[in-house]
Amino acid sequence: MAQYSADVDGVFVALADPTRRGVVRRLGRGPASVGELADEFPMTLPSFMKHVRTLESNGLIRTVKTGRVRTCVLNRERLAVLDDWLAEQRAVWEERTDRLESLVDELMEEER
Repeated sequence: MAQYSADVDGVFVALADPTRRGVVRRLGRGPASVGELADEFPMTLPSFMKHVRTLESNGLIRTVKTGRVRTCVLNRERLAVLDDWLAEQRAVWEERTDRLESLVDELMEEER
């Protein structure tokens, strides 16, 4: 569970920034070079590279360098960590709302 929690935490940290979410969104359409990605954001290349490193260190993207060009690719499997976590949370909250609904129904029946 601790490893699972660390995985989820890392993905959420990586996606906490709008620039990094934008990069993930863009890479959802296909691979792109760092230069192509950086052109979409109003910041210096060194600042943008910090975002790339954060996404890469948390496993959301992979980069491959060919000559002078570094290409980024989305690691879709890593997003499954979020899917799993969200499914767990959805199940917990659905169970809670079902119990609340049952309680309200019982109270309304008692009033009648």
